[in-house]
This record gives sequence, structure tokens and C-alpha cells, in this order.
Amino acid sequence: MIRPIMHDPLFLAQKSAPATQADAQVITDLTDTLRANLGRCVGMAANMIGVSRRIIVFCHGPVQMVMVNPVITAKSGEYEAEEGCLSLPGARKTKRYQKITVSYLDRQFRKQSGTFEGFTAQIIQHEIDHCDGILI
Repeated sequence: MIRPIMHDPLFLAQKSAPATQADAQVITDLTDTLRANLGRCVGMAANMIGVSRRIIVFCHGPVQMVMVNPVITAKSGEYEAEEGCLSLPGARKTKRYQKITVSYLDRQFRKQSGTFEGFTAQIIQHEIDHCDGILI
């Protein structure tokens, strides 16, 4: 189900709770909502649809990838980026890393780890910031 986008900065500034298998519908809703907004968005965190859980979805090439309870375990190649957000007006400067390794659960709640670079790494970092209550 496509959900409305959350714009309340007080809600978005709260840290999200870990997700559990009981949050499976949130994953579906988040994926549907990202798909509906692909013309203006490449990634979303669950709090962007009003659910304070550590779930992100993002475009990895033509595929929409799900990460549940993602944690960045390694990072390298710091740089400054300017980013916009579907939930907040304008663009802001922030620090990002060119290459990251992320530990997470997939859509079926199986443990995974992956290394991502470039724009995909930037998207993941932005969405994990959402989970941590960091507004960009």
C-alpha cells in the first residue's frame, strides 16, 4: 500500500526502533511507496511513511533493495555531498563516504553483508541517517 510521506521534522528526528518480522507489512508499504515516487526519490526509510522502524529501501540499479536493521560496519573515502530529501524542503551539505560495508537483514530476515560504492553508498548512508534521527 502506498502511504503518504511524513514531513514532521520532530517525528523524523526520533531514532527508529529495531524492526522485527512483525513489521513485514511495513517493508511492503515502504517498497510500494518508493516505487510510486521513483520520479523524485531513490531511497526511503520507514519513518518517511510514519513508521519508526529501522527499515530502508533504495534503488540499486534497476532493483529495489530492502535492508532491515542496517548498520554500517566499515567506511572509507570521506567527501562532502549536497542532498535533498522527499520529507524535507531544500538541499543540505553533509559528510559521506565513497565506500561502505553494511550488515543487515534482508526481506526474509536473513543475515546479509554487502559493500557498496558511489551513489548507491550515498543513498544507503542518507537512509540510515533517517533511522538514526539525523535530518539531512
